[in-house]
Amino acid sequence: MIQSLSGQIVLPDRILPGTLHFDRHIQSIEPGTACDQTYILPGFIDGHVHGGDGADTMDGVDAIRHLARFHMRHGTTTLLPTTITRPWSDVIFALHAVAEAMRHPDPDGPHIHGAHLEGPFVSPHKLGAQPPFTIAPSPDKLAEMMAIGCVRVVTLAPEIEHAESAITSFAKAGIRVSLGHTTADYDTALSALDKICACGGVPGGTHLFNAMLPIEGRKPGPVTALMCHEASYAEMIFDTHHVHPASFKLASKLMQNRLLFVTDAMRGAGQADGPSTLGGQDVLIEGGVVRLPNGSLAGSVLTLDQALRNAVTHGKSLIEASRLVSSNPAKYLGLADRGSLALQKMADVVVLDHALQIREVWVGGRKTFENTQKSAP
Repeated sequence: MIQSLSGQIVLPDRILPGTLHFDRHIQSIEPGTACDQTYILPGFIDGHVHGGDGADTMDGVDAIRHLARFHMRHGTTTLLPTTITRPWSDVIFALHAVAEAMRHPDPDGPHIHGAHLEGPFVSPHKLGAQPPFTIAPSPDKLAEMMAIGCVRVVTLAPEIEHAESAITSFAKAGIRVSLGHTTADYDTALSALDKICACGGVPGGTHLFNAMLPIEGRKPGPVTALMCHEASYAEMIFDTHHVHPASFKLASKLMQNRLLFVTDAMRGAGQADGPSTLGGQDVLIEGGVVRLPNGSLAGSVLTLDQALRNAVTHGKSLIEASRLVSSNPAKYLGLADRGSLALQKMADVVVLDHALQIREVWVGGRKTFENTQKSAP
């Protein structure tokens, strides 16, 4: 059955008034004279999300479906449930849960593309909000996790034991290797990025600027390596707490379509301020910021629709902001069938009102969410 949506269609290079016709895939884009201030965008893709609305990836299948539906209501039509550094048995349990959610898709939820393994293959000296259960990516651990078949992205500190051989294994298996939670200097990071490419992989960086050494005049660090390496992508948590808007502008200017937004959202996303937990640790949500008792940032309560609005507030056009949450992550993850509104692409569609608030969400041509509340004129 063909469905239709009319409004301002946000294409990769322009905004076109008209009508989108689709079933499971986009069948045609018809130019028109739509005057309604409704924007039609490609669905958002979140490659790094721990939880939301009280649920966490580490809690199992039902929690993964619950957090996925929560983020879908904020425009995310594809996501990668993300682990945290916990004892290895807990990580394996979570990966099996992601695999189960993939085998039995939620008909009223978004696409679950696979898992992002953020920890335990990270530096014990750059934990950020990760609990202290780091381990090396030894061959037996790699074999066990890869046999589950759901991991699509791995955050890895390139300076730890077995990192070089792990990079080879992951890259050859088509798993994205994302440098993060690392004490690596510029040369070590650059060498790892080149190694990923040499093995046929696609390099990335986990939450750029966060949990990695900063840029200094004589110590450029991994941030510089990621921004200047022409094949490397990088995530960013643009809630304006993790990254200053000026740093966002710098990274965006240098990386352009290699920069992508993620939420890094934890279970407290969508809930009121107050106490919560992350990886078994107590955290406090206050004023939209999540912190450990020691004051360190601990994930976020960000949603991708808010990240898009933040980008527009800080100077990006709607077309540019749309790329940060759709086409850029699609290219990084190798998802050629989504990320933009084009013929025969998956009909994953987000409808925004004049205030860029979510109005409707469509996943594979099915309307999965409608917001009946209207924004103020």
